[in-house]
Amino acid sequence: MLMTSNSSDVAITIREKQLADEHMKDVELLLENMFKREEATLQLVIDRLYDIGSNNLINYRVKPRRLNRLMKWIARLTKPAFHYLAVRWSKKNCPKLIAQWLQTQVEFPKPALGSEVLDAYNSNPQAD
Repeated sequence: MLMTSNSSDVAITIREKQLADEHMKDVELLLENMFKREEATLQLVIDRLYDIGSNNLINYRVKPRRLNRLMKWIARLTKPAFHYLAVRWSKKNCPKLIAQWLQTQVEFPKPALGSEVLDAYNSNPQAD
């Protein structure tokens, strides 16, 4: 005989899920607020990452010294355009991405679907 879970247990589980969703929305709003307040920090981080990344990429891909210098000069010229696009993209997408990553850090693996049903069936096998 298969047993179903109690409706109050289901209601508690649904309420806990709703509460967790509300808290994750709060986390995302807090991250959005942080990105707006700390825009200068975000800009500095993006600038530094661009400088490091462009130099490393040019040094790795371009071997002739004269061409290497030319490419670094071009990278410095394109920095403002990259900076504008990166800041805009980061303010729009990073809070959501960070909130999703943080949620994965606080979740535990879910049991296999139907494990309760299988356990109940295995404990009370029916004869055919």
